[in-house]
Amino acid sequence: MVYEANARIRDPVYGCAGAICQLQKQVSELQAQLAKAQAELVNMQCQQANLVALICMEMSQSQEQHMVQPQPHIDMSCFIEDNSFGTAWEPLWT
Repeated sequence: MVYEANARIRDPVYGCAGAICQLQKQVSELQAQLAKAQAELVNMQCQQANLVALICMEMSQSQEQHMVQPQPHIDMSCFIEDNSFGTAWEPLWT
């Protein structure tokens, strides 16, 4: 009753009801902020998981590339004789 009387002195129109209304509004705002923070946290966790998965994929691809032996380069120039094409390489307009 003392609190109600003091609240009525501070706010003659609403008294305790005004204080309760302000506290409920504050609780609602804080719940909204908490929900937003939780959503941001989940978003960051998903981004982190995607980043870790991407890094693992790149590392495994890099390891696979290092494990595969490069194919030797075959020089085909030794199979072609200099005069084997005859006049085929000569321009037609001469």
